[in-house]
Order: sequence, then C-alpha cells, then structure tokens
Amino acid sequence: MTDRSDIETWIGRTALGDRSAFSALYDATSAKLFGICLRVLKDRSLAEDALQEIYVKVWGASGRYAAGGASPMSWLITIARNHAIDRLRAQRAAGGAALGSGGRSSRDEAGDAPLDAAASVADDTPGPEAAAIARSEAARIGLCLGELEPERAQAVRGAYLEGWSYQELAERADVPLNTMRTWLRRSLIKLRECLSA
Repeated sequence: MTDRSDIETWIGRTALGDRSAFSALYDATSAKLFGICLRVLKDRSLAEDALQEIYVKVWGASGRYAAGGASPMSWLITIARNHAIDRLRAQRAAGGAALGSGGRSSRDEAGDAPLDAAASVADDTPGPEAAAIARSEAARIGLCLGELEPERAQAVRGAYLEGWSYQELAERADVPLNTMRTWLRRSLIKLRECLSA
C-alpha cells in the first residue's frame, strides 16, 4: 500500500530528475488521475491524452511541491482536475464556434442541466476538519524544520514553499548545484524521519 511519505519522496526525487522515482509515482497514482480525467472529459482517448500532459506538468512542477503541506495526492488531483477542465473548456470553445446559432443550446436534451461538466465536478476545498489537520501538520513540519541546520532549512523553504529553482538556491547559498541537491535530498529524508516519529 502506497502512503503519503512514499508519494512525497517520489515527488521530491522527481524534482531532482530521478526517472525511476517518477515512474514509481506514475504507477502509484495514474489510475486515480485517469479516473478524474475521464469523469471530466467523458472520453477515454481525451482522458488518456490529458493524463500524459498532466504527468509532463508534474515532472516540471515537482520542485515546487511543498512537502508536508497539502497532501501529495491532493496536489496531484488539483493539477489533474484543473488540466482536464482547461481541456474541456478549450474543446467547448472550438466546438462552440462550429455549432453557431443553429446548434444545440447550452442545455442538455431534457432542458434542465447545463452541459458544463466542469460545474459538476466536486469542490476539493478542504472542510473545517481537514483545515484543522493541515494546521496541526504545519506545526509539526515547523518543529521538524527547526531541527535542520539553518541554511538547509532555508533551502527547503525556498524550494518547496517559495518555488525557487535549485540553481537559484545554490547561487543564494554560494554552493555548487550538486551540493544544493544533496542538501535538499538529505533534508527531506530527515524531515520524513522526524514526521514519522
């Protein structure tokens, strides 16, 4: 069974360019994300195309994932849902021009429900209980970050909370790029150990 720490580790290693971690992430999460794409797009071929595009986005955005913030699955689901909705809107915009004034209206055959499938997708905004859990987790992460050496804690914050690239972090800390990658990798391992204790 895949748990949160596995997914966070794979995302962190993907940010470092680790293709085997990216493959493991894909294997563990693609079925769920495909289901989301299929539910929004209602077409298997479109959902398959969207899924591949989503993982290209995940590869590029993995360095901006804030470990310990939102759950990694929530982060992935948000990317998938937003991408699928964007594709649906683009498809509608392209199809709407072809329909013209003589085409179907924006209502379904029964005349009651809007055709906008994006409106029927459930809202993923966390409720009060999830928000309380997130605050508690954030406090734990803050304590664990405090156990890291200050420059390493700053590097983790810069990479995962402020979206700095590894190159920018290396330049700010005046260390080689590979040293920065090592700092981040080791820091994530220490954070995971601290959070699982």
